[in-house]
Amino acid sequence: MKNFEELFDELTGKAARNDPESGTVRELGSGIHAIGKKVVEEAAEVWMAAEYETDDDTAEEISQLLYHVQVMMIARGISLADVYRHL
Repeated sequence: MKNFEELFDELTGKAARNDPESGTVRELGSGIHAIGKKVVEEAAEVWMAAEYETDDDTAEEISQLLYHVQVMMIARGISLADVYRHL
């Protein structure tokens, strides 16, 4: 199990290595608009899971949302510290 910071480090490393086999690298290559669409899609899935599915299903959807939000952060060059300043 990894935490938010560990996931961010992992994704940042994948982006730095620019491995074309990496889904993260492919998503980064798709651009801000496509990443944003994934964030919106995953947010809707979190909402629907919370309304109609189990807590475990909801947690899984939240994890996917967090992943795509972190990809957006990397695409924009936003660090964890940048976000934490606003919490």
